[in-house]
Amino acid sequence: MDLSLLRSKFRGSMLGALIGDCFGNLYDNGYNSLSDGMKFVLQKSFDTLEGPVSKVPVMQYTDDSAMTYSLAKSLVEQKELEIVDVAKRFVKSYFLEPNRGYGTGVVTVFQKLRGNKFADIIEPATEQFNNQGSWGNGGAMRITPIALFCYENYDNLLDTVRKVTQITHTHKVGIDGAILQAAAIYQSLHLDPNEELNVMNFIDDLIHKMDKIEKDEEGLGLAEPQPYKIQLGVVKALISEDGDSPQVEKVIKKLGNSVAALYSVPTAIFCFLRAQKPISGIQTENPFRRAIQYAISLGGDTDTIGSMTGAIAGAYYGEEKINSNILQHCESSTEFRVLGDKLFEMTVTQ
Repeated sequence: MDLSLLRSKFRGSMLGALIGDCFGNLYDNGYNSLSDGMKFVLQKSFDTLEGPVSKVPVMQYTDDSAMTYSLAKSLVEQKELEIVDVAKRFVKSYFLEPNRGYGTGVVTVFQKLRGNKFADIIEPATEQFNNQGSWGNGGAMRITPIALFCYENYDNLLDTVRKVTQITHTHKVGIDGAILQAAAIYQSLHLDPNEELNVMNFIDDLIHKMDKIEKDEEGLGLAEPQPYKIQLGVVKALISEDGDSPQVEKVIKKLGNSVAALYSVPTAIFCFLRAQKPISGIQTENPFRRAIQYAISLGGDTDTIGSMTGAIAGAYYGEEKINSNILQHCESSTEFRVLGDKLFEMTVTQ
């Protein structure tokens, strides 16, 4: 792949994660899809911010981007995964800016990590939820830098994702959700956006990957083993349906829009793939924007699902599909772009 295109993809993934987070942060509304009125507001917001630079306040990012930034900075400065350094950066970032929307479980983990002076990185997360660990999407939401860092080594990607995720999420479903998100970004990085995306092959490749990763989940309180493989099958079925209607309520019912990794990571993948074609009610020719706008329209955990969708879409399309005016309205967009460059230089050109 041309190196200039690949650099653009690294930038695009970091910036896509940020944009989805910043926009999604404005529409978090529990578990319901956005009302028609709010979808209209979302449409107009994108239209306005894509136009001439206005005086609209800069959109603030949440804990999703705060932790993504900390992880990327650690990789860039340490030149490798230094798990204690990552944990320290997570904790420091939280205590400096605690009002970024951190979940109570993660806050407890950070407090315990600071209390034990990082002597045991995994134990505080293991103690969550009656010693079962969290299966939320907090690992998946920040995993973009790892997918970039491991661009040339998929096997290393899996091991690295597990180590990073376990700082806060030790339940296998939470870890596997982060793996699936990283795998989706990884696949997108390796595809040429100038060629038509084979959506079914994209899903089948993920199903194949998760079939190897997911073991029998008996004893984890799940209705079915290999839950991500099942959810990806649902993604495939929904994509196969005819028509241009997003059928939002059906997507929410089948895939989910919650903070659980199982009911948000496959949803983000679906949003990226569904946006390859026009979607009724979303007025844009830009598939990158369409993916994020559609993800947010599903409601629920809009900042995280928007961010995960943006990371996948950005990794596929690259920076060229990202409107530069929008970036001026997203907090720290320059820093995220620079981190994309530095991860590219570390990973690809050495």
